[in-house]
Amino acid sequence: MTNESTSPDPDLRFAFGANWQDYSRLIDQEQIDASLSRMDTLVGRDNIAGRSFLDIGCGSGLHSLAALKLGAARLEAIDYDPLSVATTTAVLEKFWDGGRYRVQRGDILAPSLGLPSSEVVYSWGVLHHTGDMNRAIRAAASLVAPSGLLVLALYGKTRYCGTWTRIKRWYCQADDAGKRAAEDWYVRLFGAYLLLRGKRLKDHIASYRNKRGMDFLHDVRDWLGGYPYESISPAELDAILEPLGFKALKRNVKRRSGLFGSGCDEYVYRAP
Repeated sequence: MTNESTSPDPDLRFAFGANWQDYSRLIDQEQIDASLSRMDTLVGRDNIAGRSFLDIGCGSGLHSLAALKLGAARLEAIDYDPLSVATTTAVLEKFWDGGRYRVQRGDILAPSLGLPSSEVVYSWGVLHHTGDMNRAIRAAASLVAPSGLLVLALYGKTRYCGTWTRIKRWYCQADDAGKRAAEDWYVRLFGAYLLLRGKRLKDHIASYRNKRGMDFLHDVRDWLGGYPYESISPAELDAILEPLGFKALKRNVKRRSGLFGSGCDEYVYRAP
């Protein structure tokens, strides 16, 4: 079970692809290097080099690019949103000329994706937006080759997840003026929150590029609009994957209030 207060509306979905496409114009060598460092830390260069890699929910293409640059033998990249497919394709064409990849539209909840199993199956910040996170996790796990790695980043549970579900549903249905007003208020309130903790919003924004594969303002939009939305605890994730024979190798789980967002916990599992 997740702590979402109501079932997701399958016909309501944030325009993730449009946000990623807009963000992709900001990608430069500094962000590519930061992405390489983060993936090396989480997955490990030795676990990627020479191995097949599946990126579920490729978004901007930055993670797919990092996998190729870290030596993936073959990359399959899929996304539900056609704009994300186009954006990933454009980013790889711009920053990578080594081939060995295929980018296509794909829904992880579809009965048959027609994808080969991969030695690394990677999905960062995606499966909790499918509308059926638990089934999406099992579907991703089914694509991991024997003894391969399943690498996931999923929203952690907080006491405010039900509230954020309602906010996100409202945001996705608001007009442009309402969306911009919500973004402005979020930034203002978050800045005030940082000040109370002796920090400055300006410094937070300046360092944001190296913390995540997106800039601060695009990420605010992604957070406010990120619907469907679910969250999960480490114990709940273990309850899904351990019966399938998966063993947890790494967990980066954060303590958070959830007042300004739940954020993603990172997990690496080994397949049987």
